[in-house]
Amino acid sequence: MTREEMLAYCLAKPGAWLDRPWEGDEVVKVGSRIFAFLGSPDGEARMGVKCGPSREVADEWLHRFPDDARSSPYIGRSGWNTLRLEGGIPDDELIEAADGSYDAVVAKLPKRERPTA
Repeated sequence: MTREEMLAYCLAKPGAWLDRPWEGDEVVKVGSRIFAFLGSPDGEARMGVKCGPSREVADEWLHRFPDDARSSPYIGRSGWNTLRLEGGIPDDELIEAADGSYDAVVAKLPKRERPTA
């Protein structure tokens, strides 16, 4: 799955929008919170997503895909991983990871920020 395909997939989710909070980096938010870090359009095709409620749950990705998944810097202890998009992780699993991250973030949003679908 390419970066552009994943960006389009994430932006098609209810209430999703593109933000550039840091120079050269793109993220996809729902409400006021990030659910997918996509980095620079010119960088490695990767995505940072919430892969579980804890580091222990998120570590399953690291065990299954040691060459293509790693704990996200700074926020990894909270269950965030960085996944290579054009590596060995199947597209359907990348989509599942994006869906899970979106769902986890929406569940924590204040009701006034949750998208209505």
